[in-house]
Amino acid sequence: MLARYDMIDADRLRKHLRLFLSAVLPTAENAGVRLAIHPDDPPFRVLGLPRIVSTEADLRAVTEMVESPANGLCYCTGSLSVRADNDLAGIVRRLGARIHAVHLRSVQREADGVFYEANHLEGSVDMPAVVRALLEEQACRQRRGRRDWRVALRPDHGHMMLDDFHRPAPTCPGYPIIGRLRGLAELRGLQVGISSALN
Repeated sequence: MLARYDMIDADRLRKHLRLFLSAVLPTAENAGVRLAIHPDDPPFRVLGLPRIVSTEADLRAVTEMVESPANGLCYCTGSLSVRADNDLAGIVRRLGARIHAVHLRSVQREADGVFYEANHLEGSVDMPAVVRALLEEQACRQRRGRRDWRVALRPDHGHMMLDDFHRPAPTCPGYPIIGRLRGLAELRGLQVGISSALN
């Protein structure tokens, strides 16, 4: 299976993405749909396959491939935080206008490059800084009169806890009901607290 991609390097993959975006963005724009490309997960080569949505420079390049308000980003803190060189709050400040969806989760990075899922407010992600940057972006959109001023977000992933262990095995590992509700409650509390401090 991997041999089928021997001729695909990062440049060719970018070319294919540009062709795809050129073909679909006019229809998306006419329909009022906003596309949101998800970062590579994980944001480094796996099995020799190229990755082209792993860094801030990659995200910026995607938004510049085809100029359209429908061409945007899914800002996933879990995926992007695997790389220590990604400035998560800075990405929001610099590319926030192009963020169409947000996945908030955290990972713990170790010195040897190993990483694993962490609780939403723990791990290597400075979640308060990220949420603050997102709230500031949302306020900026509202001041500019953007109809899409609300930044759609979800708590991404979650640890199994309490009754999650007694439910049938989830069809999508990492998405337990109670663990995700805990993450949502923590993130909502963080959002309300930061919002109060900003006002």
